[in-house]
Amino acid sequence: MATVAKLFETMEYGPAPESDAPALEWIKQHDNGRFGHYINGRWIVPSEGQYFETINPATKAVLARVAQGSKADVDAAVAAANAAAPLWAGLSTHARARYLYALAREVQRQSRLLAVLESLDNGKPIRETRDLDIPLVARHFYHHAGWAQLRDSEFPGYVPVGVVGQIIPWNFPLLMVAWKVAPALAAGNTVILKPAEFTPLTALCFAEIAQAAALPPGVFNVVTGDGATGKHLVEHPDVQKIAFTGSTEVGRIIRKATAGSGKKLTLELGGKSPFIVFEDADLDSVVEGVVDAIWFNQGQVCCAGSRLLVQEGIADRLTQKLRARMEKLRVGSPLDKAVDMGAIVAPVQLDRIRGLVEKGVEEGAKMWQPSWACPTEGYFYPPTLFTDVSPAATIAQVEIFGPVLVSMTFRTPKEAVELANNTPYGLAASVWTENINLALDVAPKLKAGVVWINSTNLFDAASGFGGYRESGFGREGGREGMWEYLKAEWELEAGDGRGEKYVAVAKPAAAPDSTSPFSPLPPVDRTYKLFIGGKQARPDQGYSRKIVGPDGRTLGEVAEGNRKDVRNAVEAAHAAEAWGRGSGHMRAQILYFIAENLATRAPEFAARVGREEVDASIARLFTYAAWADKWDGAVHHTPIRGVTLAMNEPVGVLGIAAPDEYPLLGFISLVAPAVAVGNTVIVVPSEPQPLAVTEFYTVLETSDVPDGVINVITGAKDALAKVLAEHDDVDGMWYFGSAVGVKAVELASAANMKRTWASARARDWLDARQGEGREFLRRASEVKNIWIPYGE
Repeated sequence: MATVAKLFETMEYGPAPESDAPALEWIKQHDNGRFGHYINGRWIVPSEGQYFETINPATKAVLARVAQGSKADVDAAVAAANAAAPLWAGLSTHARARYLYALAREVQRQSRLLAVLESLDNGKPIRETRDLDIPLVARHFYHHAGWAQLRDSEFPGYVPVGVVGQIIPWNFPLLMVAWKVAPALAAGNTVILKPAEFTPLTALCFAEIAQAAALPPGVFNVVTGDGATGKHLVEHPDVQKIAFTGSTEVGRIIRKATAGSGKKLTLELGGKSPFIVFEDADLDSVVEGVVDAIWFNQGQVCCAGSRLLVQEGIADRLTQKLRARMEKLRVGSPLDKAVDMGAIVAPVQLDRIRGLVEKGVEEGAKMWQPSWACPTEGYFYPPTLFTDVSPAATIAQVEIFGPVLVSMTFRTPKEAVELANNTPYGLAASVWTENINLALDVAPKLKAGVVWINSTNLFDAASGFGGYRESGFGREGGREGMWEYLKAEWELEAGDGRGEKYVAVAKPAAAPDSTSPFSPLPPVDRTYKLFIGGKQARPDQGYSRKIVGPDGRTLGEVAEGNRKDVRNAVEAAHAAEAWGRGSGHMRAQILYFIAENLATRAPEFAARVGREEVDASIARLFTYAAWADKWDGAVHHTPIRGVTLAMNEPVGVLGIAAPDEYPLLGFISLVAPAVAVGNTVIVVPSEPQPLAVTEFYTVLETSDVPDGVINVITGAKDALAKVLAEHDDVDGMWYFGSAVGVKAVELASAANMKRTWASARARDWLDARQGEGREFLRRASEVKNIWIPYGE
């Protein structure tokens, strides 16, 4: 069984520290334990002169006084980062690679200091900081030195986002610095880092490391403080991207705060990860896996395996083995090399854990804790096991973020998957079985960004990490993590996408032929319906809207969709989820068939939108038909004896609000990549020019598209887009329209933290650089990393 402690056993680091003296001396050297901000390569006194204390959770002793960041401090850091941005981005890829390499070397050089400082500040055992956290920090900077070197060749046509604000949590203080800073710098961005107020010391120590590595001033800045400081950073207009790791509640606030701002956003949020044990699993290995899953870092891990799902036939045996192992766990001073669990980070977190444990007992679950007592001088809590837990119980649904394991049973693999997916989260999962066929059958069905097979809590810089649903969106690590810090070069020419001036003017539809001998006669009335579940459907309220040409003549009428129509379309899209489980070859054949049937009727559609747009639409369908069976995943080179599979899979049900310009091509440019990778879609077509799409219904009806894969609702685009963005059963939302609409969609999406791609920036949909390609496929996909160790 692969464990986190074995990952870096070949890397040489110093012996476990026996004393906290080096770290305390380092603290004292900084103005007798008082730290300012690190801005523009210098230590800066806080503008309002305010400081807060950081506490050793194992002893309750004050470690240092740290600056409380104000709006003026954040402004100064952003100004420094903005000034440095063009210079840093203008360096050669090799020059940036050399800086990241220097950072990695300095981390290794200071590994002992960093390990002790992390244990003092956070309370985690020295074995974890020494053998996992610090080696992984160095690994991330080495790995991303490579991406810095290869950026232009591996990401052609892409440039840095600009100034990046990064807000990190307290559970892995220095490792989170590496996860976020390394890819941002490698891509050519400048950074303002806001560490957690409980654990700022290793981030401040890293600022010294940046100085020692001669990182240019302004490239990396640290502003310390509480949530108010983070709020100033999130809301600053000159920050182009926010990367946040923390709770889902705060992530939702950030999503709303950045809505409509044009900022890129990465959110790595909470989790309630399942640890699934089938009856053929090696139970002794399972027990050690559980120790790593939930009692590693005192359970203060976003991807902790906090829900133990056990097949009924082995549940009692496994419970007995777990209790025996729990009796032998050692809780105590984090600097003791023999300790398994250290201290909880702060009293507020300890109170939360105690409150949720009491809630579990009140709701009828059976609690068990070891017979020994925890130390009383610090913030300690014993390992805790709950059995007889209802899947709907508070402790089975709410992230506890502590050393508390809840156990439930299942009978069949199908039931295991249903239980595993029965939370709003989707960060990680662990599957234990000796049957690799069963493991690889279950893994893709789990709503989780990372799945470990017969292992748990494996992390590496080469493999992306991130979640689904209310666990956030975006990835950190690997190639997929680099994309989060890059943008298409053509966007520089199109503006920042935050104002109405960037929205393209809709192209007028072609007028009917006024020379027709029948033109004096009244037109035959035709009101186009909605397209839901493979059928043309009347709208719920029976209303329609007139579509008027540039000369003022009525061209036709389309149905006015509403909230109930959206509900029906979402149900139809979910009913068609087998589309995503089908082969890429099958999806390719249907896309080719759609293109073939559109080509047959090209003159008819050209009369509405012009031949150039029709030809481009046919070519675009061919492009994504070609990609459908070629959008492969990857095998990451992680340092385990085994393989780490990166699987591309569909987001699920996507809501799409198509652009008003290029009514047919814009529609196809968004629908084709989404369905090519296996999503089902609900699309709101061009509001002023929907007739090309409503006529396209008949192409879909004759092209073997399964019912519910493509659904179309006409009407007021912004109103319908908001309904889709609010809908809890819509997994992702794309919107191309006004700046007001972008903000509304991003705000509404915060309800269930769905992925969004919203833009008010004008695109030339005829230009393949802007209208097709890997960017669309990436947006339509989730990346699931499956870790599979092998060997005896």
